[in-house]
Amino acid sequence: MSFFTNLFERSEEVKSSKVGWRVLTDLGQLNEITELSYQQPVLIFKHSTRCSISRFALKNFENEYDFSIEQLQPYFLDLLEFRNISNEIANRFDVMHQSPQILLIKEGKCVYHESHDGIEVAGLKRVLV
Repeated sequence: MSFFTNLFERSEEVKSSKVGWRVLTDLGQLNEITELSYQQPVLIFKHSTRCSISRFALKNFENEYDFSIEQLQPYFLDLLEFRNISNEIANRFDVMHQSPQILLIKEGKCVYHESHDGIEVAGLKRVLV
């Protein structure tokens, strides 16, 4: 497949998800996430588009996802395309980079993170209650 086909498929995949992802493409959005996290929890899903484990984790997570936009604001990061943002997430929220990885941001801090087979909606629910 060509680069353009892969790019198109990735963006269609995210758009068609029931999660309602906001795509993270700019470092400035991390300021938005931090500010928003004082009003409501924010989820960041870091996804490697070339990794089958990451794709599997993403699909399972999306299938289980049942939060409303008022409960949780979800952001999606293609970490291969935006590695600089992934690096800044690790620095800003003091979490070692993993892929795939989810982070839950509340009041400007990462209060929960998981990677690989630890990525599940049930874990988020335990923290959000």
